[in-house]
Amino acid sequence: MADEAPPLTLAPARVHEAEGPGRRAFALWQAARYEGPLIWALPAHAPHLPMLRGLPEDVGTRLHVLRPASEIDLLWSVEECLRSPSVALVIAEPDKPLSLIAGRRLQLAAEAGQTTGLMLIREGQGSYAAETRWHCAPLGGEGRDSTLHHWDLKKNKRGTTGFWTTNWNGKTAALHLVCAAGERDQPAQTSR
Repeated sequence: MADEAPPLTLAPARVHEAEGPGRRAFALWQAARYEGPLIWALPAHAPHLPMLRGLPEDVGTRLHVLRPASEIDLLWSVEECLRSPSVALVIAEPDKPLSLIAGRRLQLAAEAGQTTGLMLIREGQGSYAAETRWHCAPLGGEGRDSTLHHWDLKKNKRGTTGFWTTNWNGKTAALHLVCAAGERDQPAQTSR
């Protein structure tokens, strides 16, 4: 199909979720793919912040970090940012699971502003209103490439689910999908 989006593409004007230890890497890769202003909302008490100089090319210059004081303020600011048609992508890290009402409000705001949202949630805290839910984890380990990630699409309201092993260096939006037969470095031998 010619209309089909490439793998790992978030549906526009919808709110998606990512969980797992690699969810921030997934969010940064998505941010690198969008043009225009980027919003990252996380609680004021969060111990971590995106390091602007360590982000993929051009992301640090377009990223606006919001640090609302409460969960209600975080959801309000995310909703307002999603309503803005000038924002390319809104990333948020709520502390608590989203209720169905809160998730639906965010979906309506994304539709109104034609803005894409990505909620970075803790495992098991997904909302029924989410368009997709991803489980993201790095594939580290002794002797393994530190840029390998496993991104698993666990929920998809509009299609099938699946998983991808990716190789992303964190510097650009370039991503390489690693196939299962990636160990072979030459064509398979055929019998005559």
